Amino acid sequence: MASPRLETYCCPNRDAATQLVMNFQPEVFCGVCIGSASVSLLLTILQLLPKKGQSPRKMPKASSSSTILLLISICDILGGLGMIFRSSVWIGFPGFIANISVVNRTDMWPSAFCVGSAMWIQLLYSAGFWWLFCYAVDSYLVVRRSAGLSTIVLYHMMTWGLAVLLCVEGIALLYYPSLSSCENGVEHAIPHYITTYAPLLLVLVVNPILFRRTVSAVASLLKGRQGIYTENERRLGTEIQIRFFKIMLVFVICWSSNIINESLLFYLEMQPDINEMPLKNIRSAALITWIIMGVLNPMQGFLFTLAFYGWTGWRVDLKWRKREIPWESLSSSTVGENTYPSPVNYQSNIHDSKKISTTDSQQTDEAISILSEGNTSGDDRVTRSSPIYQGW
Repeated sequence: MASPRLETYCCPNRDAATQLVMNFQPEVFCGVCIGSASVSLLLTILQLLPKKGQSPRKMPKASSSSTILLLISICDILGGLGMIFRSSVWIGFPGFIANISVVNRTDMWPSAFCVGSAMWIQLLYSAGFWWLFCYAVDSYLVVRRSAGLSTIVLYHMMTWGLAVLLCVEGIALLYYPSLSSCENGVEHAIPHYITTYAPLLLVLVVNPILFRRTVSAVASLLKGRQGIYTENERRLGTEIQIRFFKIMLVFVICWSSNIINESLLFYLEMQPDINEMPLKNIRSAALITWIIMGVLNPMQGFLFTLAFYGWTGWRVDLKWRKREIPWESLSSSTVGENTYPSPVNYQSNIHDSKKISTTDSQQTDEAISILSEGNTSGDDRVTRSSPIYQGW
């Protein structure tokens, strides 16, 4: 589970709201985190492995969007491993973790483990948020023909740079000047929570806008491809729209509980005594959403692979061979099969116009195929019959 409360718990003089949730059935909570993260980890890897029965095809190169989708899955896998390791230590060595609450001590390993594991989880999921934002940006730029594989370097710089910068800045402000005084004032905690939830809120607010603009641009591309907007083009545009909707749906399901839980805990922190009877329902809601976070946060990795690629099946092919990667473009091989040279008796101006038209059509097809790549849930018969997948 990824929450800024993990770093706050490393403070010996932690606030009452953090103490409430972190001390609520810790063995059960850590067991839930281990179970959910393990299931998600195994299913995510299963989704990404090559499957038997897939016909190998020679693919020229992957797109920047497909690389981003793979990096999102990698961030989820590594974040899930961090959750499993952290929760396992908490369950297996309760005495080791109990030393975190001791203010005057000489053993710094419990605090080092607490801070290091919390930062690892927070950094990986924060990087996943930034990669998801980059995916929305890249999808829009691809349709506008302003992106390509070269832009992946800029995405790496932005994603890892911002993720590390915000994580280090938030942790430094929280633990300044030392762990023993990190919860003595609100000025320590507020910047940490802002730097943690900033990329999450960015995805929730900006990604739907970018996805909506991308879908509108796709419709314009499909209309301009043949000058008409047939049922096949409409279905292809709807398929891309549904894919974006599933991505945002998974994100909202997995992280809305974090926002609700944090709002409830902040409300409790503002009360003189959080153990008062009128606050019983709020305390119960905070504890329920805390457990829900332990289930849903680690499941993001597997649910995202379903949104990206659909269910790829159980039949894993572990034999190495050159084959099609499911997130690569679908149209390039079709372009190679259906494109023929112009007859030699064509006039040069006709040949040039054909060449320009072919190049423009190929760019349009590649832009559309990048947005629908890896999607195995759609009607293959419909998409293959579309002019986007036919020769010109």
